Amino acid sequence: MVKFSGVVAVFSLALASVPSAGSAEGLGPTLQRIKDAGTITIGHREASVPLSYLDDNQKPIGFSVELCSLVIAKVKAKLGLPDLKVAYQAVNSSNRIPLVKNGTVDIECGSTANTITRQNEVSFSLIFYAPQFKWIALKSSNLKTTDDLKGKSVVVTQGTNTSQFVAKLNADKALGMKILQGKDHAESFLLVQTGRASAFMEDDILLAGLKASANAPDDFVLLTDSFPSDPYGLVISRDDPAFKQLVDETLRETMQSGSYDKLYTKWFESPIPPKNINLNFPQSEKLRDLVKNPSDKAIGQ
Repeated sequence: MVKFSGVVAVFSLALASVPSAGSAEGLGPTLQRIKDAGTITIGHREASVPLSYLDDNQKPIGFSVELCSLVIAKVKAKLGLPDLKVAYQAVNSSNRIPLVKNGTVDIECGSTANTITRQNEVSFSLIFYAPQFKWIALKSSNLKTTDDLKGKSVVVTQGTNTSQFVAKLNADKALGMKILQGKDHAESFLLVQTGRASAFMEDDILLAGLKASANAPDDFVLLTDSFPSDPYGLVISRDDPAFKQLVDETLRETMQSGSYDKLYTKWFESPIPPKNINLNFPQSEKLRDLVKNPSDKAIGQ
């Protein structure tokens, strides 16, 4: 044995230099932080039905949250941590990007639009939904189009791309609207419910969710005109290509396997908790194309 001791020593040294599963090499800052903490922190919305919202037990659920559960499974496998803890952090339109930037949230799973401006601060996954901007109003108001809102009070949610769009729309069309701001979508919708705002503009699917969840859904109507909106992505650190790759791989596999279509049917075309409402919101042609040909590009790129 003495004769081969040098060979054994060299072989042992070589084994020691091979990185084990979940080692720091190649993980990137986000996965390393998750590994060190033993916890992954998910940012979620509280009222973005059916994407990211709370059920009757105040548990985060929804289409985006379920997509992130697939990411969590991938992270557990990558790190070799089957018992990795999951923490949920409620976010809103104003703080979601700062909380990803400062590392409080590892990935935001909500309804955040991928815009060129926001790409200066964070990164986005492959697109998982393509909405349009719409107005919602009380049916009793007899409003039909944007032009009917001239001189009226309207509401947007602060910190959203919608708020910027409405400000530009107001100026370009010389509508003279008074633009109010709700702290979240629930508050913005409440301003319409109580008559303090004539209409609320947001992405079509979010308005459909708010309408269906209302005590009297038939009291509300979506106005006829619509405008192109920015596509949704999961939000991650701008300086972590390794984590973005893992997230994108998860979404791409989900789309290619057909699991995406099943999840979409579950959340957009079937009864969902807590009220068993059915949004009856089929995939648009644009979204079907994005599922076939995944992209992380914002409008204008």
